Amino acid sequence: MLASIGYAAAYTGVGIALLTLGFVVLDLLTPGRLGRHIHEQRSVNVGIVLAAAFLGQGLVIFAAIWTNATSGFGHALLYTVVFGVLGVVLQAVAFLVLDLLTPGRLGSHVTEVGFHPASLVLAAAQLSVAAVVVASIWP
Repeated sequence: MLASIGYAAAYTGVGIALLTLGFVVLDLLTPGRLGRHIHEQRSVNVGIVLAAAFLGQGLVIFAAIWTNATSGFGHALLYTVVFGVLGVVLQAVAFLVLDLLTPGRLGSHVTEVGFHPASLVLAAAQLSVAAVVVASIWP
């Protein structure tokens, strides 16, 4: 039982680190500070996009752990880190591609205080990229 608790703590630590990495990358892709947009300006757009990014990353982390847990703790933890970082990178690429394909600056649209439909499109892109990564992990 103690080993399982240790594994859970390690996976959770890696998961939180990967979610933090995703937050930092999204923060770099958008103007201003995400924390301020959410907590001070109460931007629903940022909340939608960040929630989708977190859900997508969580699914990638879950799939990496779930599909590799029987191959040994170290192996599964490594897969979790590798696919988690890959998920963050590919979500950032999707953001940049969508920014190129749409008029204006996507980062500015999704940080507006008033609702902007671009936040839903970006959220869908974040979840879709995560689904592709999950499908690549799942046997």
